[in-house]
Amino acid sequence: MKITKVSIHQVDLPLKEGRYSWSIHSFAAFDSTVVLIETDDGVTGVGETCPLGPAYLPAYAEGARTGLAKLAQGLIGEDPTQIARVGERMEQLLKGHPYAKSAIDMACWDILGKVTGQPVYNLLGGKLQDKVTLFKVVSRDDPEKMAAKLQSYQDQGFRQFQMKVGAGANDDIDRIHAVSSKLKSGNILAADANTGWKQHEALRVVKAVRDVDIFIEQPCMSYEECLVVRQHTDHPMILDECMDDVFSLMRGYHDRAMDAVNVKINRIGGISKTRQFRDLCTDMGIGVTIEDTWGGEIATSAIAHLAHSTQRGLHFQSSAFHEYHSLEIASGGPVVADGFMVASDKPGLGVEPHMDVLGDPVAVIQ
Repeated sequence: MKITKVSIHQVDLPLKEGRYSWSIHSFAAFDSTVVLIETDDGVTGVGETCPLGPAYLPAYAEGARTGLAKLAQGLIGEDPTQIARVGERMEQLLKGHPYAKSAIDMACWDILGKVTGQPVYNLLGGKLQDKVTLFKVVSRDDPEKMAAKLQSYQDQGFRQFQMKVGAGANDDIDRIHAVSSKLKSGNILAADANTGWKQHEALRVVKAVRDVDIFIEQPCMSYEECLVVRQHTDHPMILDECMDDVFSLMRGYHDRAMDAVNVKINRIGGISKTRQFRDLCTDMGIGVTIEDTWGGEIATSAIAHLAHSTQRGLHFQSSAFHEYHSLEIASGGPVVADGFMVASDKPGLGVEPHMDVLGDPVAVIQ
């Protein structure tokens, strides 16, 4: 089997609730990139990468498409079922830019699943949990509005939540108190600053909310700052943005810097590297949130397959991003109900892109 054609599509994903706000950022829609890999056997694989705006991580949508076009030129003729070989070739073609490589790796896993007649979760180790625990994001807003959203999400069956903070210590203290006061017994809440606090602000916040049962997630930009906060609070700590490869994971493990890690597929570089990261976490007893920066049904399906193949006791939670936007870009996305999602059991990722929604490709390499 050989890759004969790569098509790159651009699509905007509008938010159902109008806007999505975190730290100092706020967007009404996200720019996503979908890649289709065609083969000489007639099998097509699909992948997706959706950076969360241009200033959240060292990634941006236009860069993803440029990187994908550059990579595709060197992948024509390669066997997409030889996923490790494709990964090695991508490293030869382009240094860095894991968010671009992620979509190709995802599409190759989709092809491998279709060729073998297996859902991707079987290829990743098997279905270790029948349904995937979800968290619901409470977008940054006024404290009272955030508290009302939490109540609404609990009524929908969600039990785990990530409230967005990081836009000023004083307001965030109020937000945490307001939202946590509405949390039902047994439910889980994390305050995610997405790197938005300075170290002195984070220390003020954790001191002010020391009696609140809450996780603190990625309070500051750097690993070193987060470690200082960790050393000054009894709150369980989740690290996210500073955990961008297995070397940072190992450092955090040896420093006892976190209790859980949030791993995003396109930040790590695709399903292959995320599986390695996930497996190290589970071997070391670190809880893992499996998600991505954003995306539609395609990216969410990759999240679900990775999560299905993760030990239940060490899978902390995941996110169903296709539930947040109003445009369906593919059929067969994970089914969401009562705070859980379930991936398709069809071969590959189990999704079929809506070509009428994706429109004409912005680039074709063949």
